[in-house]
Amino acid sequence: MGGKGYSLAFDPLDGSSIIDSNFTVATIWGCWPGSTLVGVDGRSMTSAGVTLYGPRTTMTLAVSEAEHSHEFLLTEKGWERVNTYSVIGEGKLHAPGNLRAIKDNAGYAELVQYWQDNTYQLRYTGGMAPDVLQLLVKKKGIFTNPHSKSAPAKLRCLYETIPIAFIVEKAGGGSSDGEGSILDVKVTNLEQKMQVAYGNKKEVERFERMVGVKYV
Repeated sequence: MGGKGYSLAFDPLDGSSIIDSNFTVATIWGCWPGSTLVGVDGRSMTSAGVTLYGPRTTMTLAVSEAEHSHEFLLTEKGWERVNTYSVIGEGKLHAPGNLRAIKDNAGYAELVQYWQDNTYQLRYTGGMAPDVLQLLVKKKGIFTNPHSKSAPAKLRCLYETIPIAFIVEKAGGGSSDGEGSILDVKVTNLEQKMQVAYGNKKEVERFERMVGVKYV
C-alpha cells in the first residue's frame, strides 16, 4: 500500500426516486489513491464498483490493473464471479434519461427521433446504475442523460458518472460528456454535475455529433 492511503467516494442509494416502486436500486463507489478527491479524474482511479439490489444482488467491479469489468453474484456461499464483460457491441437498445431536456435541447430531440425512426428498443427504469449496467449484460445499446437550460444535468461526477464511466470503458464501451471521455473530466468540487452518454462507442460518438456541448 505504500502508506499513502486511499480516498473513497460513493453514492449509497442510486435510484432513491424509484425505490418506493420496488425497482432495482444500487450503490456506486469509486476509489482513488491519496487523501483528497478534489482535482482527481477517472484516469487516476484504482477501482470502481456498482452493487445492484434487484431480484439478485450483484456487484460489477473494475480495477485499474486488471482487464475488463467483472460481475459477482451474492449467494449463500458468498460472492461468486459469474460474468466478465469485455465488449459493448452495436444493437438497437436505448435508455434515454432526462427526456424533459428535448424541450430546449434540439440535438437531443433529434437523437430521440432518430432512435424512434430506427426502431430502437426502449429499456429505461429511471435508475442510472441498472439502466447502464444492462448495456454490459446485453452487450449493446446506449444510455444518455443530457443537459438543457430548462432541465439541467443532475448526475454527480465524483460518485456517479466517473465510476460508471470507469466500469463501462473497462467493459469495452465508451463514455462522453458531449465532447470526450468522462474519464478525462477533472473533479473541481464534490457536488459537480455533468451530462453523460455511455454504451457502444459508435452510439456515444453519435451523441457527441448530435448533442455535443452546445446546450451545456
